[in-house]
Amino acid sequence: MAPDPQCAALNAAKNRTGMSYAQIAAKIGKPEQHVIDVCTGTVRPTTAEFNALARALGITDVPPHDSAHATV
Repeated sequence: MAPDPQCAALNAAKNRTGMSYAQIAAKIGKPEQHVIDVCTGTVRPTTAEFNALARALGITDVPPHDSAHATV
């Protein structure tokens, strides 16, 4: 199964910003473990979670919502 494009975009943005999972979790008010699970693709984010994470990580382009599209 292809990785979730939303999770891949979040993980790439996390790596680009250099933020820790703890820093991201503090910004969005979620447990650190949940942020880890979402960014690594273990858990798929809700729309609200993705939007909060995207804002925290500075994502401005919305990735496709299905695995048929590659995330750049």
